Amino acid sequence: MRARRLRAGLKGWGGVGAMAAVCALALAFVLLLPRTQPQGVGGPAASGSRAVQGTQSKADNCQDSQAQNLSPSPSGAGGPTLSAIRSRGYLTVGVDQNSYRWGYRNPNTASGALEGFDIDLVHRIAEDILGDANKVQFKAIPTNERIPAIRSGRVDMVVRTMTITCDRLKQVAFSAPYFLTGQQVLAPKTSGITGYDGSLAGKRICSATGSTAYDHLSADTKDGRLLASTDITTTVPNQLDCLVRLQLGEVDAVVTDGALAASQAAQDPTVALKGASFTKEFYGVAMKLGADDLVRQVNRTLENYRKDGGWKASYGTWLSATLGKDSPSATAPTPSYR
Repeated sequence: MRARRLRAGLKGWGGVGAMAAVCALALAFVLLLPRTQPQGVGGPAASGSRAVQGTQSKADNCQDSQAQNLSPSPSGAGGPTLSAIRSRGYLTVGVDQNSYRWGYRNPNTASGALEGFDIDLVHRIAEDILGDANKVQFKAIPTNERIPAIRSGRVDMVVRTMTITCDRLKQVAFSAPYFLTGQQVLAPKTSGITGYDGSLAGKRICSATGSTAYDHLSADTKDGRLLASTDITTTVPNQLDCLVRLQLGEVDAVVTDGALAASQAAQDPTVALKGASFTKEFYGVAMKLGADDLVRQVNRTLENYRKDGGWKASYGTWLSATLGKDSPSATAPTPSYR
């Protein structure tokens, strides 16, 4: 039974996804543009301290349902972080290379270039800051390394399906939201699992370390929303690794963002979304605390990206087929700034 499901799961894009995810279990590596890794430029140490304190104060007083509304208003005024990036001549960005239609290497193209909804956004940000959409150094980072990569200065920003939360706002700065999603259950089509409900009793659930999915699973286990027999101990560095565990029969279901789950279901026809989303969450571009000039510039880019149709065009190219033309996710979130 397990062997049959594995063979089915490894057909077409499912096989590509599985192989990519197995490789992703290794340490993340630098992609593209073979430059010497720069030192962090995420914000000045002294002059940025007041901004950091202000951001942390906002985070301490926030609620997750309003966390997406704490980003500063758009501006193209410039500042020390932007000046450092422009002097260097390229933008360093942490991305995924295994999430189908978000950030992935297309094996059907000769170059194997990174493609997807998040990658389109990165190119637009680079164009606005540097005048050239291709002046980007991409770095593949696993889910659990997103915040450390920003805080250490390995990247200027992370554009990698990253949900804005109050806890994360204490560690990094976020842009205004650029995508609406929610947590959802992914399981084999033949499974008796019906959603985020009692059908998960006695089941093995996989989630990524450091993800909002695991945070919800942990909290709901403690407060009794999930039955104690639900096993949530399987965690992986990269979210896509959960799909491999599911294909191998090592877990019974995956909990992740519905937008990612839909793309994984498109990769592997033996799995499907089960039930509706049980949270409401927003993705944002994550940057270093204190880098307000960069955050404001990204917010300016997002404003223009929505208004000129760039966001809608990218959604149509990458996500409409899996999420639908009329889903709540099909419209860019309307920002509200602090």
